[in-house]
Amino acid sequence: MIKSIILGCIILSFQFVNAAELNRLQFLTESYPPYNFKDGGKLQGIGVDLLIAASNKVNSPIQLNMIKLQPWARAYRATLKENNNVLFSTTKTAEREPLFKWVGPISDTRIVALAKKSSGIKISSSADLKNHSVMAIRDDVGEQLLKAAGVPKKNIKLGTNADSIVKRLQADRVKIWVYEENVARWFLKKNGLNSADFEVVHVLTESQVYYALSKNIDDKLVQVLQSGIDQVKTEKTANGKTEYENILSKYN
Repeated sequence: MIKSIILGCIILSFQFVNAAELNRLQFLTESYPPYNFKDGGKLQGIGVDLLIAASNKVNSPIQLNMIKLQPWARAYRATLKENNNVLFSTTKTAEREPLFKWVGPISDTRIVALAKKSSGIKISSSADLKNHSVMAIRDDVGEQLLKAAGVPKKNIKLGTNADSIVKRLQADRVKIWVYEENVARWFLKKNGLNSADFEVVHVLTESQVYYALSKNIDDKLVQVLQSGIDQVKTEKTANGKTEYENILSKYN
């Protein structure tokens, strides 16, 4: 009995030490609603809320001011090259999987090619995209999928943010945008366009978004964060739903 108590204390102490290290990590994200974005100066979204809730579960609270909002390409490259970074919300692909350690998932996702319904564009396969000029965010999964599909580099027009791409779509300077569907439609609405005027002409992939961690981060710390997320997704709250379900309902 005494041995069991001592062992339990050691395990709890070990978990706490590792959990406490969460606040030593640097958390990077971009404007990618509904997963992560600023509204009224406050950072929020499914990925933000889940991260904070998970950190609370493992007794290492992460504060909003510890999360930096940056352009995607900068944050992505920093997480590849630097130590102790956590980047979200990151689509997990075969190409990216060996580059990071992964915690999640945050949510299901799908990367699509969007075009104005009035354009009459028809795409039957990813190969058909070779015949079009297509917009994507630099270093986003959309750019990577276009390259994997064999779309010539000269046909891939890269932007640094979604707002600038929406303006090009609006002005008919580009016909197709490859991006995460929910995020793309959020930006269309934000910029005063009717999302219903745009249609998915092709689905490039259906996947999930995760927290991508720098390769140097200790596996034990990865497990601690994963444990927190698992608890948020499984433990019931007073309303009979999990905390994760309550988070999702905020952004529907």
